[in-house]
Amino acid sequence: MKRSLWVLLLAMNGAQAADSIRWEALRNQFFKGQTIVADARVKVLAPKAAEDSMNVPIGVKIEGLADVEEVHVLADYNPIVKAIEFFPRGALPALAFRLKLQQTSPIRALARTKNGVWHMGVAEVDAAGGGCTAPSFGSGTNDWRASLNNVSSRVFTASEAAAATRVRFGIKHPMDTGLAPGIPAFFIEKLSVQDASGKEVMRINAFEPISENPVFSIDLPANAATQTLSIVGVDNQGNKINAKVIR
Repeated sequence: MKRSLWVLLLAMNGAQAADSIRWEALRNQFFKGQTIVADARVKVLAPKAAEDSMNVPIGVKIEGLADVEEVHVLADYNPIVKAIEFFPRGALPALAFRLKLQQTSPIRALARTKNGVWHMGVAEVDAAGGGCTAPSFGSGTNDWRASLNNVSSRVFTASEAAAATRVRFGIKHPMDTGLAPGIPAFFIEKLSVQDASGKEVMRINAFEPISENPVFSIDLPANAATQTLSIVGVDNQGNKINAKVIR
């Protein structure tokens, strides 16, 4: 995702979406007994209407909120509600990705700070539907195993106009939800982005709603050492991901 798309998404859907009738149940399911506050500093950047329900671009960007330890992203009306969790460990608290939407839904990002409080931002996306129950394109081909978990990447170097270095990487994977008839769930579960010393700068826990052949963009401070990064992970069938990102 290019920098300009983050700006476009913010312009398209910058307002907070209204609470859905499912939110209280979801709050009790995922955050029971915990403090949640609405916070404009947690921005969910998304189009107002999805052109493709299987590939809806989402950006989560948190600015002006200190000590963010983890961020969870939910789609209220998806059959599988939780889309992704990420843990900034040196990276900035921002992540761009694409997800599948079954129908029109609020997309919520909840960021937990060190004091245990969850700060929430919301945007609503109008979607025609069917994204979660359709089979992936990859599962219908015979040669997808040859490229499974191959990683491509690009680094956008910080400049005077940008206070961060953006690292974008894509992974070849069907990301099947298990909701299409006859196709079991098959998806990337865990990813870790590490610097040259092996220190983790971002951890990502992905779930079934993330789009096929997922692409992730993370932001590192402009002064971060990004000459070499490693991306390691695993899918739910134990297949490994191991790649280098070299600027």
